[in-house]
Amino acid sequence: MEYMTESADRTPGHILCCECGVPISPNPANICVACLRSKVDISQGIPKQVSVSFCKQCQRYFQPPATWIQCALESRELLALCLKKIKAPLSKVRLVDAGFVWTEPHSKRLKVKLTIQKEVMNGAILQQVFVVDYVVQPQMCGDCHRVEAKDFWKAVVQVRQKTLHKKTFYYLEQLILKYGMHQNTLRIKEIHDGLDFYYSSKQHAQKMVEFLQCTVPCRHKASQRLISQDIHSNTYNYKSTFSVEIVPICKDNVVCLSPKLAQSLGNMNQICVCIRVTSAVHLIDPNTLQVADIDGSTFWSHPFNSLCHPKQLEEFIVMECSVVRDLKRSAGAGMISKKHTLGEVWVQKTSEMNTDKQYFCRTHLGHLLNPGDLVLGFDLANCNLNDEYVNKMNSDRVPDVVRKNVSSEKSLLNSNMSFLES
Repeated sequence: MEYMTESADRTPGHILCCECGVPISPNPANICVACLRSKVDISQGIPKQVSVSFCKQCQRYFQPPATWIQCALESRELLALCLKKIKAPLSKVRLVDAGFVWTEPHSKRLKVKLTIQKEVMNGAILQQVFVVDYVVQPQMCGDCHRVEAKDFWKAVVQVRQKTLHKKTFYYLEQLILKYGMHQNTLRIKEIHDGLDFYYSSKQHAQKMVEFLQCTVPCRHKASQRLISQDIHSNTYNYKSTFSVEIVPICKDNVVCLSPKLAQSLGNMNQICVCIRVTSAVHLIDPNTLQVADIDGSTFWSHPFNSLCHPKQLEEFIVMECSVVRDLKRSAGAGMISKKHTLGEVWVQKTSEMNTDKQYFCRTHLGHLLNPGDLVLGFDLANCNLNDEYVNKMNSDRVPDVVRKNVSSEKSLLNSNMSFLES
């Protein structure tokens, strides 16, 4: 009996609600939860329906005062955006929990379930759960307005290359899509010899110029034009133009270097073949397999042009091919390519198969050619080469095909492969 009495003494007592008379545990208000909720609404002042602006074009939500952010449905970023819309009323209560209530993705509605607490009536803490309905309203952002206007831009990047084909721009197109450099452009306009990229800010244009400098050998110039000014606030509105010129050399081009440049590259021959173009121009000497890389600044300091264009290609057949094993190198020679093999070949034009006229030349692709292969080549013997460096070369170093139009030497290309006579 004593044990039961002590246990009963420790059990908390119950009181009757002063409103409805229901037995409840003692609380500072002495009112049950149902009656307290009927008297006090702690969610009063918090809007139950709020509008949210959404741009259909760029799939972004508007965050006051002037920011557009991209958020996925039912993400933490979108929940934070929704709570900021009612930040002032929520500061008067304690937010316990918040979460999305599922709605149809195309319903233009976002429902957020909130759990709040607030102290009422003599220190009693009341907790309440309610749902805030957010109406998604379409609104076009400023960036999309500029895109739709098609005439509003702050900066333009003019990319040019003086060639007869667009192989470099096809290569640039793949890189731009790969790294997403087209996302900030307002418009891309194709014109003769290049492309124009329009941007809404100067910073985006500068980023594009830096990307081009890391991708292809080029040089650029910048200029700006004053559009308007406010003398009271000392603000100016400019339009910036960036002119980017890509070197006019592409893969498989036959070029003639200046004597000074050829000497600085390890005393290589002036007539070389371009095997690759990346952020630099990669050249190879088909007579010695010596390779050299020329960056943009070096090219513009010692410019050179292509001797032939692709329309001058003719078809040849390989009659005989032999690999050169021992090659004497001159003093101060540069790096030798390990991917190529020096070979000596005899070729004949397919249009002259009824004659016995054959041509001898050296090539850096001796490991790929076999007798009977068909190749495409530049017939330098019958070309009118108008190049200042070819005309100034010493007579003992000028091939007969360049100076005397003797058809004993050729420069050949096997689809993407190049030959040059010795």
